[in-house]
Amino acid sequence: GKIILMADADVDGSHIKTLLLTFFFRHMRPLIEAGHIYSATPPLYKVYRGKQQRYAFSDEERDMYIEELGGNAQAERYKGLGEMDADQLWETTMDPEKRILKRITIEDAFEADALFSVLMGDKVEPRREFIEQNAKYANLDT
Repeated sequence: GKIILMADADVDGSHIKTLLLTFFFRHMRPLIEAGHIYSATPPLYKVYRGKQQRYAFSDEERDMYIEELGGNAQAERYKGLGEMDADQLWETTMDPEKRILKRITIEDAFEADALFSVLMGDKVEPRREFIEQNAKYANLDT
């Protein structure tokens, strides 16, 4: 009874998720309204020291785990789901006992559709305004 969207936890993954949400909103809205669409939340980092490891979903959580593990704890940044081996992907994103899912609401899909229309629509002015207002938030290092 679930359709689970899995995309990288980066800007490209967000774009892919926006495209998928727009598709479901425009062509399969009853699935969203019935609560069948979910988004998986993959981690951004694996923090480890020796055999101890933690998965972090934000920079703040990464820093907390580095401090918690102490010593020479290291953090590995996942650039995408494809960088995880099968066991890591299962443990962090697919295992029903451990995964983090977000149920997509009609409001989420509506926002995705509106954003998609601004960024990919025929009107240049709304796209230019969006870019001018949001360019400062772009992280070009990821």
